[in-house]
Amino acid sequence: MTVRWGLLSTSGIGRVAARAIAAADAAVLAAVAGRDSGRAAAYAAEVGAPVAYGTYEELLADAGIDAVYVPLPITLHAQWAIRALEAGKHVLCEKPLTLDPADAVAVFDAAERAGRRAIEGFMWRLHPQTSLVRSLLAQGTIGDLTLVRAALSVSAPVGDIRRTTALGGGALADLGGYCVSAVRLFGGEPSTVRAVRVADPAGTGDGHDLRASAIFELASGAIGLIDVGLDLERRDQLELVGTDGRIVVDDPWLCRFGTVELIRGERSERRPVDPDGAFRLAAAGPDNEDAYRIEFEAASAAFAGAAPAFGRDDAVAQARALAATRRSAAESVTVAL
Repeated sequence: MTVRWGLLSTSGIGRVAARAIAAADAAVLAAVAGRDSGRAAAYAAEVGAPVAYGTYEELLADAGIDAVYVPLPITLHAQWAIRALEAGKHVLCEKPLTLDPADAVAVFDAAERAGRRAIEGFMWRLHPQTSLVRSLLAQGTIGDLTLVRAALSVSAPVGDIRRTTALGGGALADLGGYCVSAVRLFGGEPSTVRAVRVADPAGTGDGHDLRASAIFELASGAIGLIDVGLDLERRDQLELVGTDGRIVVDDPWLCRFGTVELIRGERSERRPVDPDGAFRLAAAGPDNEDAYRIEFEAASAAFAGAAPAFGRDDAVAQARALAATRRSAAESVTVAL
């Protein structure tokens, strides 16, 4: 089955999604919707969509669309994911799905009522790089896991949507999801979190966090550490520390380098991510968008009947952990989950 995709927005990340759909197996880009018909038409021509709609509602009314990708501002995710599901479309929603666990529950309740599937789009989790790291941990390659350290920072100018609280901006809301999802994936669910933040003096909205750090106590006995920032040089970091060694992932979120580093004692080795070429990975470099292609292939397969790798329980737990982290930073308290 080939899944016919609609893009619900004319955002920048939608261009990446369009290229990913074009490269993916069993997926085709069928339509784009924006809030202005002229802009939507120009965008559709740019990304190769045969149909453009001037409203989101028009795309959702198109019976030929099987699934929609929702890359809208974070505060609009739940609303439009639910509307798409109620219109009979499957949904792949850009991360984070929501900033409120109750909204995440509402999205999946809507999916169940409609007989459709909703997926939170953490593309990095589906890449063979992440699978390799999980396998190394499961094999005991670095002994017992003691620490998950994750970092992500970007340089977002004043006025950037990521620095607008009303639209779901802020370092923890926009970037923290990656790091929190890594802590949870590798270390298990957190039992407590203590976070601190630096307010954004140029941000739009009360209490906007420009930078933030958090420490998690994990039920597994390990510790999680994250730090994020919106006014720093680009940093993509993931380190897993065990009793017998550590794993360092230099490009954990975009997965473009093709190897992970395994360090034990004074010995370091690079493990190939896809030694057999099963995933058709592109050469390492900034133009490597395999993580998104793999995400759309996995979502298309799930919408055609395959079991998704991550579902309702994971998305709700992610929203709960992210909400607790943001509350801890805002109120300067330790929050139990």
